[in-house]
Amino acid sequence: MKELFPVKQVMGFIFSLVLTAVALTVYFLDMSFEVGMTILLVTAFAQATLQLVFFMHAGETEDKKAIYTNVYYGVAIALVTIFGTLLTLIWGYM
Repeated sequence: MKELFPVKQVMGFIFSLVLTAVALTVYFLDMSFEVGMTILLVTAFAQATLQLVFFMHAGETEDKKAIYTNVYYGVAIALVTIFGTLLTLIWGYM
C-alpha cells in the first residue's frame, strides 16, 4: 500500500503551499518594492520549477534531456523577448 501513496506529489503540493505563503507575506508585510520583487521573482521561479518537476513529471521519462533542453530554450527565448522589448520600448535603444 505504501507504494501507491503519492509521496512525491504530496511533498510538491506542500512546498507549493509554502512558496505561495511566502509570496503572500510580501503583500501583507508591505515590504519595499525592491525586496518584495526579489522575493516574488525567486518564489515564482521556484514555483515554476516545482510544478515542472513534480506535477508535469518532466524528469520521469526516457527523453528528459530533450524536455529540459526545450524548457531552457523556451526560457532563453522569453528572456530575449522581454529584454529586447524593454531595450527598444523603454530604454530607447534601437
